[in-house]
Amino acid sequence: MNEPDAPAPSSPACFTGLLHAQRVWENELPSFDPAAAPDAPLPLFHTWFAEAVAAGQVEPHAMALATADADGLPDVRTLLLHGADGRGFHFASHATSAKGHQLAARPSAALGFYWPAQGRQVRVRGPVARCTPAESHADLHARSTGALAAALTGAQSEAVASVAELHRAADAAWERARSEPDTEAPTWTRYVVEPAEVEFFQGDARRRHIRLRYRRAGGGAWARELLWP
Repeated sequence: MNEPDAPAPSSPACFTGLLHAQRVWENELPSFDPAAAPDAPLPLFHTWFAEAVAAGQVEPHAMALATADADGLPDVRTLLLHGADGRGFHFASHATSAKGHQLAARPSAALGFYWPAQGRQVRVRGPVARCTPAESHADLHARSTGALAAALTGAQSEAVASVAELHRAADAAWERARSEPDTEAPTWTRYVVEPAEVEFFQGDARRRHIRLRYRRAGGGAWARELLWP
């Protein structure tokens, strides 16, 4: 008797099987006592970030940035955190990119961090402000040659004719970044999300997840509340 053919690797049945076979949080997760959390979210974010690094979390500074376009439709992408201080959460991009145009029209955003090594998430929402040109210049030149080359390659978010054209432009940008490390990328802009809400999520293997949300309460104070998972 012939055996039935196995599902092709790209088939819906194969995908569904792979999807259902995945597991989360098989490692031991840290505890989190929200009653002992600080009065403001920034110190807790700094602590959790350091603990994610110590736990070996890959790229803990990677985050999702969600914006809305001119029609109010959501858009999201992953990029890197450039700083977290009393002003807010910093990132950078070209003002002429899709996200730059969206933020110019609707200057609000949401951020999402996910650190599966510890079953933790951090969510941030708030208005977005552009930093000064001097801060944007300093941001660009505090990074690697590769980051400068990427900022000098083509027109971000615009269509490119071919991979070959992309490679030519990238190679030229690398050469320029090496030979002119102080060169300008005029549209490079540092942004800061000024948090109105920050939520900390601690996963639990028994699904007794802890969600602690901070909300601006006026006068520089924060209100804290627990949320159902």
